[in-house]
Amino acid sequence: MAEEEAARETFEDEETEEDIPLERRKKIFSKELRCMMYGFGDDQNPYTESVDLLEDLVIEYVTEMTKKAMEVGRPGRINVEDIIFLIRKDPKKYSRVKELLTMNEELRKARKAFDEVKYVSTK
Repeated sequence: MAEEEAARETFEDEETEEDIPLERRKKIFSKELRCMMYGFGDDQNPYTESVDLLEDLVIEYVTEMTKKAMEVGRPGRINVEDIIFLIRKDPKKYSRVKELLTMNEELRKARKAFDEVKYVSTK
């Protein structure tokens, strides 16, 4: 019985992200969202409330996708295939992910080739 009370008190003391006031939350995507909003036609300095709202939506989406990916794949691990599986029915997201993965692979190959040329020329 005492163990349950201690566990309950520990659980109640922990702050979840929903419990933390907006002022204390770390702004993770603020700068990027401001740039994206400007790129999509908003003012160069959008309202802070708009950026905060978008940031909350992004964090919620990423959190939900992460939770779903954890359920789909191996427990405790997330693979790229898990994310692809989750977005496979959304053609826009699916094609964008495929495009980004292809570009990432091309960049990796280019870096490797550059490093090999650099390594050979120093010998």
